[in-house]
Amino acid sequence: MQVVIKRVETKRDLKAFIHLPAKIHKNHSNWVPPIYMDEWDFFNPKKNSQFDHSDTILALAWKNNEVVGRVMGVICHPYNKKHNEKHGRFAFIETWNDQEVYHALIEYVANWAKEKGMMKLVGPLAFSDKDPQGFLTEGFDEPVSIAANCSFPYMVDLAEKEGFFKKNDLVVYKIDIPAEIPEFYKKIAERFNRNNQNLKVIEFTSRKKLRPLIRPVFSLLNKTFTDIYGFTPFTEKEMDDFANRYLFLVNPKFVKIVVDENNELISFVIAMSDLSRGIQKSKGYLIPFGIIPVLRAGKKSKQLNLMLGAIDPNYRGRGLDAAMGIKMLASAKAAGKTTIDSHLELEYNTQVRAEMEKMGGKVYKRYRIYQKDL
Repeated sequence: MQVVIKRVETKRDLKAFIHLPAKIHKNHSNWVPPIYMDEWDFFNPKKNSQFDHSDTILALAWKNNEVVGRVMGVICHPYNKKHNEKHGRFAFIETWNDQEVYHALIEYVANWAKEKGMMKLVGPLAFSDKDPQGFLTEGFDEPVSIAANCSFPYMVDLAEKEGFFKKNDLVVYKIDIPAEIPEFYKKIAERFNRNNQNLKVIEFTSRKKLRPLIRPVFSLLNKTFTDIYGFTPFTEKEMDDFANRYLFLVNPKFVKIVVDENNELISFVIAMSDLSRGIQKSKGYLIPFGIIPVLRAGKKSKQLNLMLGAIDPNYRGRGLDAAMGIKMLASAKAAGKTTIDSHLELEYNTQVRAEMEKMGGKVYKRYRIYQKDL
């Protein structure tokens, strides 16, 4: 039967949109379901303020009276204006290995974007680089961490048959936690301590003490991430929304910051125990008892996932990264971690990649954002 694309308009439609991936990935051992209470908030314009500055559309593909695909279209006006672009985006696209369905979904979003004056379609990319982005192109046998896409190899084939080609690649490093801190790293940290006596590294044991850092952390991101592809500065409400999505899952022991003589935040790094196995066991439902396997997974996991980090441009090259890194490695070892996942780094971000490789990191996953002229 013919594929029919229908816009998501009702709560029932949205439920089908949110839960379709669980059907597609039913036998996909490395797929990690979303946290469903978070999904309902994310796709709700009344609760997700990122809808305020973007045009969006959600659509479902129907075939034989069944939902067989989904897609989101996004036009991020602040990003387009800042970068002088007319780009529409597709995101959260899910299908079985069916070119007809994929074509219908992409054509629907492409036509929608063209009607709004867009010249190019890029994706997978939603509101910003902090949302899951890109199709997996390497590392299909590896578990996927939170806030990252998990896609079958066929999604790349489906995209390229529609004429999409590479826009950006993102890489993920795996770093083995060393038994001893590398000597070069110690020397950098020693130089930091010797030359920056007015600066100090602060560690945490209480999640409550992290709450006042939310806005300073995201304000520093706004200051330092201006050239990162897909990044849109956070409003204060978006800062609070983002923190509410993830703060309760963060172990304060894996948060390190540096402050200046005025106690102002000038750098930070946030990591998280890999929770993927626990979220799989909970099937994405944390209430009432799903949080238990998630917390257990965090304690048992041997992997630490880097989530966010930034250094004020005025303090780069002064060893702040090494000072925080040594503290993070010590906390990771104390918690029984053996490896670190770097999360996604842009392929062309050579400075950050060099730091990962100095620590012996190896690329073990790769994601690709695609583009196509309209």
